[in-house]
Parts: sequence; C-alpha cells; structure tokens
Amino acid sequence: MSLRSLPALFCLTRPRTAGPGPGPGPGGQGQPAPPRASATSLRPRPATTRTTATLGLIALLAGCASTPPPGERDGPPLKVPADLHRTPDAQPRVEPIRAGGPNKPYEALGRRYVPFTDDRPLVEHGLASWYGRKFHGRPTSNGEPYDMFAMTAAHKTMPIPSYARVRNPANGREIIVRVNDRGPFVDGRIIDLSYVAALRLGVLNNVAPVQVRRLTTEEIRSLQGSAERARALLDP
Repeated sequence: MSLRSLPALFCLTRPRTAGPGPGPGPGGQGQPAPPRASATSLRPRPATTRTTATLGLIALLAGCASTPPPGERDGPPLKVPADLHRTPDAQPRVEPIRAGGPNKPYEALGRRYVPFTDDRPLVEHGLASWYGRKFHGRPTSNGEPYDMFAMTAAHKTMPIPSYARVRNPANGREIIVRVNDRGPFVDGRIIDLSYVAALRLGVLNNVAPVQVRRLTTEEIRSLQGSAERARALLDP
C-alpha cells in the first residue's frame, strides 16, 4: 500500500461536514474532505464546531496533519485585507472532469452521495453558508489549498471542478465561484462559500437563501467569447 499509515488513509477518504455556519473543511487530495461544521450559525460570532466523534475517530484524526485541533473555532480572518469586497469573480474556463478522485461516490454522516461527472446544467434553491480561517491553507477535496480570500465554494454533488453562479435574492447580488470542495452536509444547505464569496454576496451574518446555477461548458465558452469581444472594443 502506497499510503504511509492508517490515519493517512482515513484522511484521504473521510468526507467533511458543514455545520450551521461557514462551510466545508479540509480533506485529503482527490477525496471528500473530513467532516466539519460551518461557522455562520454559531452566533453572535461565526464559529465552526466538529460533529461529535468517538474516541477511536479522534485518535485517527490526530494522525492527520490537515485536521484542525478538536474544539478549534472557525470565523473570519483576524485581519481583513483592504478592498476585499472588490475581489473579482472566479474566471470560468473549461476544465476536464474525471470520474475518480473528488468525484467518486462517498458517504458523510450516514448518507451516500454520488457526484455527477457529465456536463449537465443544475439549478438549486436553498441555504448558503461559509467557512473561514480554521480551514485556510488546508487541502480541499481536490487537494488544492483552501483560500478564504479566493472565490471558491463547496458542493455535495457538483463535478469538481465546476463553476457556478450564485445569486442572493434578498439584495440582488450575484457572484461566480469555482467549486473545488465537498459540503455542506446539513439539511437545506446547498453550498458552502469561501469567506470572500460570502462577503461579496452579503451573507456573512448568517445562513441565507440563495440560487445556485452550474455553468455548462457551452455557457463558459459563451462568457469567454463575450469577454474577448469586450476587450476587442476597448483595444485601439
């Protein structure tokens, strides 16, 4: 076996949960991240709590470097960069989708999830949450480091990677995010946003109703064509 240890194997295979606030947490490369809870629901301050685990589970988690210490709370950055609200949307591009890795079927909190791997459209209405500094720099489900200042998100079954347009009907704001993680595993929640994505959408204070629409390859190419035409008009 190429894996170095049983705890390492567990890190690569366990999914992450999102609690009442921010969003998913870290995970092994190419697999759903470990169970986590999001931060927006623990008010008055955003915080993340981990699902209750048995002593055996805790022992396994202790061997995984990507797992935050038990009881560590999530929340916003200790220092918010200036002009963070000006962060641009993720720039959609056509990326290959593989059937394995982060798109394999997986289980979380007793439920089985089967990510789809074709280029189908998807529109959902539900609640959005977010996750922050507790998971900053830790691996997402596809192995990329989580960056709370990047326009990314987690979704339970959308192919990784995907791009999605998220709309907040309460204020009319829309953003585009890149899906590179799994979660949230709470009933009613359909997407876990990065800190900056939640800031841009105006949902930092609590979970909030949103519309999520996955961008298909055709839509991405159309957006790219529109951008190229706009640049051509600006060039002398």
